Amino acid sequence: MLQDLISLLAGNAFLFAGVVFVLGLMVGSFLNVVIYRLPIMLERQWRAEATAYAATAGASAGEAASIETSVAAQERITLSHPRSACPHCRAPIKAWQNVPLLSWVLLKGRCAACRAPISMRYPAVELATGLLSAWVAWNLGFGVAGACGLLLTWALVALAGIDLDHQLLPDDITLPLLWAGLLAAVLLGSPSGAPLPVAPRDAILGAAGGYGSLWLVFHAFRLVTGKEGMGYGDFKLFAALGAWLGWRMLPLIILLAAVTGALLGILMIALRGRDRASPMPFGPYLAAAGWLAMLYGAPLVAGYRRLSGL
Repeated sequence: MLQDLISLLAGNAFLFAGVVFVLGLMVGSFLNVVIYRLPIMLERQWRAEATAYAATAGASAGEAASIETSVAAQERITLSHPRSACPHCRAPIKAWQNVPLLSWVLLKGRCAACRAPISMRYPAVELATGLLSAWVAWNLGFGVAGACGLLLTWALVALAGIDLDHQLLPDDITLPLLWAGLLAAVLLGSPSGAPLPVAPRDAILGAAGGYGSLWLVFHAFRLVTGKEGMGYGDFKLFAALGAWLGWRMLPLIILLAAVTGALLGILMIALRGRDRASPMPFGPYLAAAGWLAMLYGAPLVAGYRRLSGL
């Protein structure tokens, strides 16, 4: 039975993409939780560490007790606890109200208990994850390459969402993504030029080149301007993309990310009057560029070489 199902999905690209679309909707629902809760979890962890440091670094008993009381008063939160609830009335969300995309449509975008509006952000992340996942399945097919592409896509969606909200690329996602890319290359790596994962040599050079190149840009920019142009999370994300896609894709990724970021930044300054000095997250542009390079990088690089005669 299982073998028949596998054969059916492997032999029917349209059916496989449809199944992955539904799976992507469900994963997108979970990614909404990750995007919202993981920064809160990290902040509370940092507060707990600050409490421990204050207690051992000579802080007054009153200061240490104040921090400890603030931390202890906060409700314990993980990716699975507490149950999802309306942010306005705190009414628990029932299972039928939490069906990806469909529940938001049936509830007309409002809480079933208090009728407060539900942010468009939640169905947007679910739909985007479903569509991106289906497109990966359609292009990479049923197999190791498709599975790797889906894993990378889901991680990039979560990182882009968190960076947009908090200008933060958590080590809890970037580092496992980096190590997963290297392990996939070592255990499952294909010859150079084949779909994901890339050959081990390409992955190792990609990870080192991704981190090292942005590290050099960061310090050069700081020496020239006295300011920090990006965060270390960007280095780690670029290294992870290098581990998954190989060193050959790094120039294309950084070019796409820089051009997209510059164009959107100019538009925001012109249309919204955004302050040029205000920080803007670079992670979403890296994530989008990496996703495009995963699917279209090889033909883009090959086309450039043909045009330039390289």
